[in-house]
Amino acid sequence: MADKQISLPAKLINGGIAGLIGVTCVFPIDLAKTRLQNQQNGSRLYTSMSDCLIKTIRSEGYFGMYRGAAVNLTLVTPEKAIKLAANDFFRQHLSKDGKLTLIKEMLAGCGAGTCQVIVTTPMEMLKIQLQDAGRIEAQRKLMPSTVAAGAVEAKSPTAMQLTRELLKEKGIAGLYKGLGATLLRDVPFSIIYFPLFANLNQLGKRGAEGPAPFYVSFVSGCLAGSTAAVAVNPVDVIKTRLQSLNRGSTEDTYSGVTDCIRKILRNEGPSAFLKGAYCRALVIAPLFGIAQVIYFLGVGEYLLSFLPKKDN
Repeated sequence: MADKQISLPAKLINGGIAGLIGVTCVFPIDLAKTRLQNQQNGSRLYTSMSDCLIKTIRSEGYFGMYRGAAVNLTLVTPEKAIKLAANDFFRQHLSKDGKLTLIKEMLAGCGAGTCQVIVTTPMEMLKIQLQDAGRIEAQRKLMPSTVAAGAVEAKSPTAMQLTRELLKEKGIAGLYKGLGATLLRDVPFSIIYFPLFANLNQLGKRGAEGPAPFYVSFVSGCLAGSTAAVAVNPVDVIKTRLQSLNRGSTEDTYSGVTDCIRKILRNEGPSAFLKGAYCRALVIAPLFGIAQVIYFLGVGEYLLSFLPKKDN
């Protein structure tokens, strides 16, 4: 991906296809990550990723693991498009004679991460509500003491119902709740991922100018993705907590990033910031590995080859 010159339309197609395939493959793990991060002391329903998935299948069926997947599948293509286009733009404007220093690589990643939150924040906001709804329902049945007295069981909302409700009550700001935390997660992630991938990939190049073999790019993408994912996991926990609208009666509510950090440290300890870290690594690594497969196969270029070419 980093070695060969690919047109922007082909990059956008490749990124979109990789996102769609990746989300479909790893979404159940992402659901487990959200539920593990959201449960607090006194209301722990799941002990691990496997325990979460088993209980989800038992109580909600197989497709219960894909709650919220439609939101991701709908918005993952524009998210990837913005991220890839922004990274290309910043790398092009920061490069000198086609070369980038490490600092400039990090700045390009910073710009890409900043731009992508336009789509990422509302996508995550809706996805988290849908993913966590099953946890609240399971708590109601298995741990009734954690549910507020007199609470009425509600039917799980759809993404459209949630969107209308948030827009009606809070306007566009309702969809962008947790924007600050999303920036604090996605900007450092891109700062870590893009330079780390480029330098790992560089180590496997064939000769001074030759491209890296496919397997080197694949492994580099997986390693860089999982490393960046674990590094920013504490902020991902904060973002998940801030964006969750429904809670049990014994669970804390938060007014902002600082308040969330303070309450988590006081009530759950520093280890709470690592909740779901291995799930997040298992989600991110295959996503970037799949992206490398799509780029290596040249799916975007192949599809564009069917379009009629303009005569000069």
